[in-house]
Amino acid sequence: MESTQLKEVKTLGALKATGYTSKPVKQELRDNLIQKIKNKENVFEGIWGYEDTVIPDMERAILSMHDINLLGLRGQAKTRMARMMVYLLDEYIPVIEGSEMNDDPFNPISRYGIDTIAEKGDNTPISWLHREERYSEKLATPDVSIADLIGDVDPIKAATLKLPYSDERVIHFGLIPRSHRGIFVINEIPDLQARIQVALFNILQEGDIQIRGFKVRMPLDIQFVFTANPEDYTNRGSIVTPLKDRIDSQIITHYPKDITIGRKITEQEANVKPEQTELVEVNEISKDLIEQIAFVARDSEYVDSKSGVSARLTISAFENLLSAAERRALYNGEKTQIRVSDLYGAVPSITGKVELVYEGEQEGAGIVARNLVGKAIRTQFVQYFPDPDKIRKQKGENPYKTITDWFGDNHEVDLLNDFSNKEHKKALKDIPGLEKLIDQYHKKESTATKLFLMEFALHGLAEYSMLSRHELVKGLQFKDLLSGMFTMPGPGDEDEEDGNHF
Repeated sequence: MESTQLKEVKTLGALKATGYTSKPVKQELRDNLIQKIKNKENVFEGIWGYEDTVIPDMERAILSMHDINLLGLRGQAKTRMARMMVYLLDEYIPVIEGSEMNDDPFNPISRYGIDTIAEKGDNTPISWLHREERYSEKLATPDVSIADLIGDVDPIKAATLKLPYSDERVIHFGLIPRSHRGIFVINEIPDLQARIQVALFNILQEGDIQIRGFKVRMPLDIQFVFTANPEDYTNRGSIVTPLKDRIDSQIITHYPKDITIGRKITEQEANVKPEQTELVEVNEISKDLIEQIAFVARDSEYVDSKSGVSARLTISAFENLLSAAERRALYNGEKTQIRVSDLYGAVPSITGKVELVYEGEQEGAGIVARNLVGKAIRTQFVQYFPDPDKIRKQKGENPYKTITDWFGDNHEVDLLNDFSNKEHKKALKDIPGLEKLIDQYHKKESTATKLFLMEFALHGLAEYSMLSRHELVKGLQFKDLLSGMFTMPGPGDEDEEDGNHF
């Protein structure tokens, strides 16, 4: 019968008449996964970059009916994958009405369920539990107790029901027993105190729970999923060895392997408002630059590689990039395009997302973040223009000569954050050779993209030490490399390094 028809069934006798048979939760997950694979359905929709690595491992673990530990650095979709397992559950399952343990009408395990069946038989009322209600999640924090997870004696219940503490009915069951016939997730399992982890041994192996002096045997039916960060193994705790031994499959997660995958994740997750897309035109190069920042950060000597760089960095950075351009558009009362300098508006979304090593702390979070942006520009620059380092070595034709010569004649250009489109365009077009450079290599691009590439060329030349770039209070200033070295910052300037730390 269809689940909608089954929902009309209200008693145990009527349920038996339908021929319905219940199955263990892991069997349920396995059967529904098999069906989805046969139907060519994507089980983990919206999870990018794991198609050939993590997802096959997850499917193998589910087919093997294993408890799972997802091991990986922060921002690698561990919890999201655990939550998506809910869609492998049946839409509805029958439970004894009023049971706090989701008792199976055919196989009750709680005192309430057993007594109700004994008293009412086929007239036992049943209700239907939706799969969304069969998922429980707990973040492992130092204050998590045995009572929270498994249960304890409830003195208030004992007093209300006038029962002695020796009566099983005075037990208040914790999260795990209440997750019977469902999925239970413990996030950051190494943070769970060792003595609490020990309490999970029997549950994982035999399905038993032990509460104080009670002799309670409840064969719990639960799909366990744990998540862990390798950094926690040394910083805050570890998974005790006997517990790790009882977790059947440990699956290693990872960051996106390339920018294309990173972009899919960022575009899917970023909170972009409709009014922003109306005001701001975003080009493809800027999206690549945002992703490149994360790749650069993961390889940076100033960033703690053991801590990782979450995908949340690029999501937040992309949101800030749009907001930087939107703010300018609002002040100027016009539509605008993303500019390279808007990347520096994303610095606040970078500083809190990277853990710095000692050398990075010495540099300062703000400077490190700006240099990550600079290195991303440097890395992407050679995808669009000739490599300045090769030009220097080969001493061939230099397409940048007209530009650098003009700056060498003591010219400088200020690109302020709040420049209107007209002011920004004029500042770039006034630089001899810059527009010609773009036409030489990107003649077919739109006018907006060409303007972006003109500014991109200036930033790239600064990163390759062919120009100098200085931060002003309200924007950036480009000038000749040598004059930049000997120019002291003015009274209104915040003149920092030119972005060539790395």
